[in-house]
Amino acid sequence: MTYNDSFQDRIANAAKAREKALAKLKAKAPLDPKVVAERVERQKQREAREAEKAQAKRVAREAEAAEKEAKAAASAPPTEEERKAARDAKYAARKARK
Repeated sequence: MTYNDSFQDRIANAAKAREKALAKLKAKAPLDPKVVAERVERQKQREAREAEKAQAKRVAREAEAAEKEAKAAASAPPTEEERKAARDAKYAARKARK
């Protein structure tokens, strides 16, 4: 294609390219049904493995969330003395760093 090709030249070149691609596609050997069936089976197995992994992750995440909830429910809120002791310890640690 050059800069001075006419519109008809460009249309003709496009039609030739289309015909060439179609001929190449038709010349391609058909897929063997055994190979196709094996690919489909492998894909199903892969999807099943991925689904199992996702389910295991979901169960683990739910168990972790339940464990956190149980810990939070089991531990009582700190008393005033415990909060004061923690605050004093933080203050002393900050003073010691300086």
